[in-house]
Amino acid sequence: MDAKDPKQSTPCSSPVGVHNPHLDALKDDILYHFNLGTGTHDLPAMFGDVKFVCVGGSPWRMKAFIEFIAAELRMEDPKAEYPNICAGTDRYAMYKIGPVLSISHGMGIPSIAIMLHELIKLLHHAHCTDVTIFRIGTSGGIGLEPGTVVLTKQSVDATFLPKFEQMILGKTVVRNTDLDQSLAQELLQCSKELNQFETVIGNTMCTLDFYEGQARLDGAFCSFSEKDKQDYLSKASEAGVCNIEMESSVFAAMCKLSGLRAAVVCVTLLDRLKGDQLISSHEVLHSYQQRPQLLVSSYIKKRLNSKTECC
Repeated sequence: MDAKDPKQSTPCSSPVGVHNPHLDALKDDILYHFNLGTGTHDLPAMFGDVKFVCVGGSPWRMKAFIEFIAAELRMEDPKAEYPNICAGTDRYAMYKIGPVLSISHGMGIPSIAIMLHELIKLLHHAHCTDVTIFRIGTSGGIGLEPGTVVLTKQSVDATFLPKFEQMILGKTVVRNTDLDQSLAQELLQCSKELNQFETVIGNTMCTLDFYEGQARLDGAFCSFSEKDKQDYLSKASEAGVCNIEMESSVFAAMCKLSGLRAAVVCVTLLDRLKGDQLISSHEVLHSYQQRPQLLVSSYIKKRLNSKTECC
């Protein structure tokens, strides 16, 4: 084949997939929790250029991220307020600069799942292609120094199995929780180039709550001993679990179903083998929380620069 043949030099674009035949019957698709809709907003005009989506629990953190990435990409406007696109609702916050979308997802599987349903539909309606999505956040580490960034290989449940279970019409549906390993390796390489903090690839345990489900001894209720906790966390470590949080399983499952390249990038705030409560100073914790933002922004810059050079 000739080297100038466009079929050879132009890669195929990858759309965002939805798997719901009922959507075709809707006159307007209302993305209720975003206060957006196909009948009220020109979604392709608003979001059609999106190539990177970053999601995290806190609205404040996601606004801070869009301000940070805007400066990194030299797109910042000193007078810009970066308005919340979802200002008509108090459920989620959404910000955009250039090809980057930043959205809060709240805390826990139910909250992020609702957000992801509407986000995936938004990207689909906007005709976005080749989108990469990151969950950036915090977690509890197992046998890692606080401040270590974990890139999730697989999200596992509380029995250390790589699966997400959901009840649909009274039946248990099991979905795969593998994440894009080439993306994890690319992020690991970015971290090596930054050379500012430790980054590892490992499994992430996703739990249904923050206290008992994560073997904490400091909740309102606790029916197990310190030894029980240590035995459980040791078994988790033996199963390859590096950290614990509350959103990665459904995030991995839904991104895989929709064909999105996805990564979970979480910093550890403490080593759970040594305690349950956060004792580091506010300043130290804040510096830890910036590490996933720094790593993901470095990756996005690298990707955008490589595309510019190719052009």
